[in-house]
Amino acid sequence: MGDILTGAGDDRKAVKLPIPGKRNILITSALPYVNNVPHLGNIIGCVLSADVFARYCRLRGYNTIYVCGTDEYGTATETKALEENCTPKEICDKYHAIHRDVYKWFNISFDEFGRTSTPQQTEVCQAIFKKLLENNWLSENTMQQLYCDKCSKFLADRLVEGSCPTPGCNYDSARGDQCEKCGKLLNPTELINPRCKVCATSPRIRDTDHLFLELPLLEGKLRDYISTMSVAGSWSQNAIYATNAWLKEGLRQRCITRDLKWGVPVPLEKYKEKVFYVWFDAPIGYVSITNCYTQEWEKWWKNPENVELYQFMGKDNVPFHTVMFPSTLIGTGENWTMMKTISVTEYLNYEAGKFSKSKGIGVFGNDAKDTNIPVEVWRYYLLTNRPEVSDTLFTWADLQAKLNSELLNNLGNFINRVLSFVAKDPGYNSIVPDAPGAVSHPLTKALAEKVGNYVDQYVEAMEKVKLKQGLKIAMSISGEGNAYLQESQFWKLYKEDQPSCSIVMKTSVGLVYLLACLLEPFMPSFSIEVLKQLNLPLQLSLSDEKGDIVKAKTPWDFIPAGHKIGTPVPLFKELKDEEVEFFRNKFAGSQADRADRAVKEEAEAKKITEKLKNTKISDKSGKKERPAKSAGEPKTKAAAVEQEVTISRLDIRVGVIKEVQKHPDADSLYVEKIDVGEEQPRTVVSGLVKFIPLEEMQNRKVCVLCNLKPATMRGIKSQAMVLCASTSDYTKVELVEPPESAAIGERVTFPGFDGEPDDVLNPKKKVWETLQVDLHSDKDLVACYKDLPFTTSVGVCKVSSISDGSIR
Repeated sequence: MGDILTGAGDDRKAVKLPIPGKRNILITSALPYVNNVPHLGNIIGCVLSADVFARYCRLRGYNTIYVCGTDEYGTATETKALEENCTPKEICDKYHAIHRDVYKWFNISFDEFGRTSTPQQTEVCQAIFKKLLENNWLSENTMQQLYCDKCSKFLADRLVEGSCPTPGCNYDSARGDQCEKCGKLLNPTELINPRCKVCATSPRIRDTDHLFLELPLLEGKLRDYISTMSVAGSWSQNAIYATNAWLKEGLRQRCITRDLKWGVPVPLEKYKEKVFYVWFDAPIGYVSITNCYTQEWEKWWKNPENVELYQFMGKDNVPFHTVMFPSTLIGTGENWTMMKTISVTEYLNYEAGKFSKSKGIGVFGNDAKDTNIPVEVWRYYLLTNRPEVSDTLFTWADLQAKLNSELLNNLGNFINRVLSFVAKDPGYNSIVPDAPGAVSHPLTKALAEKVGNYVDQYVEAMEKVKLKQGLKIAMSISGEGNAYLQESQFWKLYKEDQPSCSIVMKTSVGLVYLLACLLEPFMPSFSIEVLKQLNLPLQLSLSDEKGDIVKAKTPWDFIPAGHKIGTPVPLFKELKDEEVEFFRNKFAGSQADRADRAVKEEAEAKKITEKLKNTKISDKSGKKERPAKSAGEPKTKAAAVEQEVTISRLDIRVGVIKEVQKHPDADSLYVEKIDVGEEQPRTVVSGLVKFIPLEEMQNRKVCVLCNLKPATMRGIKSQAMVLCASTSDYTKVELVEPPESAAIGERVTFPGFDGEPDDVLNPKKKVWETLQVDLHSDKDLVACYKDLPFTTSVGVCKVSSISDGSIR
């Protein structure tokens, strides 16, 4: 198998080093952070885009390596380890394997997929640091940092949350390093009302010594690099804009150390308890991962005369690659290979909102595999939708349209028509016919001229890393092929003018091969299948040295006469409406990776249970709530039970909405059939029409209060109540949602309360009304009774976005 058709497997090939006189291309994509499963937005923004360009370069015969790996140090890993009750190394091992498997399925052709938690990373990072220190580009300063007395440690950026200080933003969950809403880079001490992410207490400001990279002193050298390379490397406009914004604001010294344990140690006695800031050491990961690929890594990274460096990333990573990392390399005074071209994507959004790793919104890498939609379809759709100049939107309907019209009816139809006709018996009996006179055949000559122009345009677009344009041009050739078949009426020619028919078929088989070449960077598994059907070796080339581009102008010359093709089969399968509807429902709302989420929720439930075992449970007056007395005569006991109104008297269960429709006699009401673990679903009437669309109610897991006295609402008896959170002005209402893996019919409990629920709540005693006033969603969006979470066996119940809302 040729180099260009390799995937992200573990098969080791001969190590490639730069070759004098050849074009040597070094490609990196932003190192995905190791604390979560990558979603489709991550995949198109980094690894898939870089993979397309790497495959194109290999196709052209350039000496190319593509390195990437998981970014493993820093606060986010420590935080995730706390959540999952394990060590940072265990987290890294777990998620590195998940990332590797996802990229392998997506056919990402890394030459090396490594990680930053290696001895090589420590060695290279510390060596660069020592050079900066020798050259006096570092300074030492005392800075004020947030310190949590309860946790007894300084809080790293990501361990602090608070309100964003940027005027007009006011996002109340901004991280200490960056606001996710407005994108502003922050210092933790700038946050308004900061809180420790581990224990939620308010930290205090305390002095701590740190080392800083003197960006202002390096600015002159940096500006020279940017002004030269941004032109020579045709940087994308969004990269230039983001870089200029930093320069315009004025460069400031940047702290490169952190009070953490998990990271590359600072090799100075005074700072031996500190590590390097993840954004100082993460880009150095490209170098250390290359060091894992070959001990002669300097031939790639310290060879600017012979190596071109291309880097791929999402827009939020730009300043670290155009300002921070170049300044770091410049400061060493060594002859580094500096980035020539940066390719930056905007955001890919999902259906009605953003992909979110933290909230589990959208389709994740492992979800794509589980749909059984082939990988070439996923790659094609993401690349046609690549957000090169502005944000784009993933929708299931659009994926269906592109698969059915572009891949199935255009590309697949053309290839199958051609190969099926050649395979016919009687007919060509799978043998490619000879085609003398093709060069003077008017229709074929006109086609060849168009195709030659398209191939030139394709190469020009791909050289400039305009991947979406390159894909569109390649697909246009398929459209030209279909038009050529129609206009030639080849099915008639076979009977009436066999020499002309042979020209059309030999030319069309050549186009099939050409499409396999041009589309290989985008859909390698498709190209493998086409080559199998053509009965050709699994190796493709568009090399200038071999004259492949010139040959594209005479497509009848690609496949020799007398060659026997393989067995043609359809390449694509239609995606039906009912399948689209199924996927839309399956991945609606906060559809996280189920297995991972279940593990997290179980760990969370255990943690909360342990935490609350010895908690005193108080009402608002500070009095301890006690269960009913077990002693005394029947009358006294009955009176005690009657007077004691505790949360355990509510029968709240996990339910799933099986059917929902509008109430026939009330525009504001839904009528739902909800399975709460009984023989028959319960009928429930809810006033949610103006708050939650009908399609979002379907198949939702909900918390259901099952022992309210049934009530007739506009002629329909409601046998339970769906619990929802609302804002104080009642302008927004959201369902209280149990964990995805919670069992249907399972009772929702509250730590410390183990009593049995009433069969039916007595409305005269106001049990529900008494307890309801203390039901609310907290600042972490957890549904609570006072300070106790709604708890299931696999985790707590939550709402989507309403904090401090009333639950009823």
